[in-house]
Amino acid sequence: MARVLIVGAGLTGSLCAALLRREAGRPVHLAVWDKAGDSGGRMTTTSSPHNPQSTVDLGAQYITRTPHYAQKHQSFYDELLANGILKPLTSPIEGTVMKAGDCNFVAPQGVSSIIKHYLKESGAAICFRQCVTQINLRNDKWEVSKETGSPEQFDIVVLTMPVPQILLLQGDIMNLSSEIGPSLVIQTTVPFGVTHLEHGIEEVQELIFQQLENILPGLPQPVATKCQKWRHSQVTNAAANSPGQMTLHLKPLLVCGGDGFTHSNFDGCVASALCVLEALKNHI
Repeated sequence: MARVLIVGAGLTGSLCAALLRREAGRPVHLAVWDKAGDSGGRMTTTSSPHNPQSTVDLGAQYITRTPHYAQKHQSFYDELLANGILKPLTSPIEGTVMKAGDCNFVAPQGVSSIIKHYLKESGAAICFRQCVTQINLRNDKWEVSKETGSPEQFDIVVLTMPVPQILLLQGDIMNLSSEIGPSLVIQTTVPFGVTHLEHGIEEVQELIFQQLENILPGLPQPVATKCQKWRHSQVTNAAANSPGQMTLHLKPLLVCGGDGFTHSNFDGCVASALCVLEALKNHI
């Protein structure tokens, strides 16, 4: 039985796992590792420490389906809608320019419910707080080292974390060419995030609250706050020609995927997962 490791429990990784389980021609041992304490990646949902039913999405707020992907990825949208994981977003979004044929969807249980759905479908062994540090070749297998615990060997490794994190990996890989109160999320612009990336969280949070007071004067003080700093929030320079995946090594197989190889939204991750699946089909 082939041992397959997917590093990254975000949208691309979770969907890759589900697709592999559905499409693999023979049984596989499937594992998903993520360095965070929960799944979601940049589609993260967090809960209030005072009431777990009070939730807010820290990453993606909603999903926009274009006419092109309405056809190309229809089965994925149909599945999520049929399971109640997505529903049409009927509320207006101030400042958003909608193009003809676009349709917005929201996840009632939080966007991370999409990832949890795919991980459940995959039946994979899911391990959190597993920070991969090195990947080395050992007897035609990949030996994957992490910050804690012993290294483990796999026949196939798929890396779906952000590309800057892939580039930090050591080893042989270097030589390859939720009574519930309302939740409120305030997102900054990308230029603001870049400017203040290395500033202290308290300093940046104060700037955000000052601007919020201008927009919503008299807003009550929050019961709890969480300031999320996204170092890899969006892909601004994707791989040339959007290949969907990049095969770094054939025997044993090592594949990279994620929105860094397509474009930074839901459909970009779906497109990448499908490309990864095609790359893996002949090896499973």
